[in-house]
Amino acid sequence: MAGGVSSEAVAVAVAGGVSSEAVAVAVAGGVSSEAVAVPVAEAVSSETVAVPAAEPVAPAAPKRSRGPLLWAVARWTAAVLVCGGLGAGTATGITSMERTDVPGLATESDGRWDYPKLSLPALPEGSPRPFTEGNEGEVHHADLRKLLLPAPAGATVDPKLNGGWVGVDQYLSRYGKEHRTELKQDLADAALRHITARGWTMPDGTRTSIHLLRFNSVAYAEAFKDESLEVGEADGALLDGTEDQDVLGDLESEINVAYTAVYGYEEPKPYGPEQTLWAYVQAGDTLALVTQTRKGGALAVPFKQTVVLQNQLLG
Repeated sequence: MAGGVSSEAVAVAVAGGVSSEAVAVAVAGGVSSEAVAVPVAEAVSSETVAVPAAEPVAPAAPKRSRGPLLWAVARWTAAVLVCGGLGAGTATGITSMERTDVPGLATESDGRWDYPKLSLPALPEGSPRPFTEGNEGEVHHADLRKLLLPAPAGATVDPKLNGGWVGVDQYLSRYGKEHRTELKQDLADAALRHITARGWTMPDGTRTSIHLLRFNSVAYAEAFKDESLEVGEADGALLDGTEDQDVLGDLESEINVAYTAVYGYEEPKPYGPEQTLWAYVQAGDTLALVTQTRKGGALAVPFKQTVVLQNQLLG
């Protein structure tokens, strides 16, 4: 063997707990057999037991600073919070805006008028609503003037029809002269209590008038509507300035307020420079007449809207 170490010495060294690597190093370095044998003899002595030396522990790697990592996390957290806050603020802003105020969501007007918020007036203490149990005459006990539809935004109110009481002659002026005398007598016989009215003109020239007639009971109101005005009949009373009338069948089907009835009419072509639309609303002891006249042709949307709202106030 190279270096002069015998095979017996190598075997003893390995048996005594010396690693083969150590022996190989010794051999390669030219260590004598005696040098190897001495530690081996000591290691196997009966008086001492050799304890293998602990393997050297590799030095701990230097701790990495957490400062940059924490700073990056803090920056991303702040960014998320800012973005979330901006998103929430934007959502809140949009949901609190009207549709027409949101860019890209604006819609063109569908022709409806801007009426003020409506509410039913208070009743005298102990008085029932017109269509409740025990009110057989279906009487409106509220102030009739407060059941009259207010004028919409932009309207110029007629000073003669400003929501107060009006006389019978003023109401009859809405009909052709050939009807007035007979209708006046019928109103005297029908236990009419009073009439209130409001009228206005819109910027586009549409003229609107609403008359509410209150009778002593639903029976008197229906009798005047059916027998005097002949509402629903082809030869019923015509409004002043009209020569014919067509029934607006869709108006009755589209307006559905409990315990009330609606009858709509339009002036058919040829109607001259202006056209008139009108409707009756029968609601218990009260009969309403709603008219709209406009040069070139009356508009269906604001007319239906006005009739619906007046009907709801009476229902």
